[in-house]
Amino acid sequence: MNFEKYIKDAKESKFGLWKLNFGLFRMIPFNKPHGIKILELNDNSVKTIIPLKRKNMNHIKGIHACGMATAAEFASGFQLLTQLGPRKYRLIMESLEMVYHYQAKTAITAEFEAADEWIAAVIKKPLETSESVLVKCEIMLYDTDRNHVATGYTNWHIKPWAKVKTKL
Repeated sequence: MNFEKYIKDAKESKFGLWKLNFGLFRMIPFNKPHGIKILELNDNSVKTIIPLKRKNMNHIKGIHACGMATAAEFASGFQLLTQLGPRKYRLIMESLEMVYHYQAKTAITAEFEAADEWIAAVIKKPLETSESVLVKCEIMLYDTDRNHVATGYTNWHIKPWAKVKTKL
């Protein structure tokens, strides 16, 4: 998959976004049954959605807490990879924390924004003198009425592929 081309096309057209989501369903099979997909993609932000459907419901017929956590993780990881470049950097989630504010009874969007200045200061500059960085991202989750239902915090371990040592 030519990641950069799909990203560019997704930012420019609805069909491009559809193609990107189709490819991501195949590349990330865990998300497919839950229907997590990208709704909006810009240079510095992403909005993902987890729909209200049976597979995503908890025992009180709302969106399951783990589904919201997955949507938050997907949003931040995808946006970081989009801005950094998947061929240059490796991301591994170190931890995930969720704070739930409101009961989720509709589809939920997870929104993450990373300004270029933030990427430069928090990731790229420290990587000039360090092998890796640990970055905390804040993801806001909203229901269809724009109620702030949860806040997610993902900690990403980021390292240039050139510095990754793997065992054989």
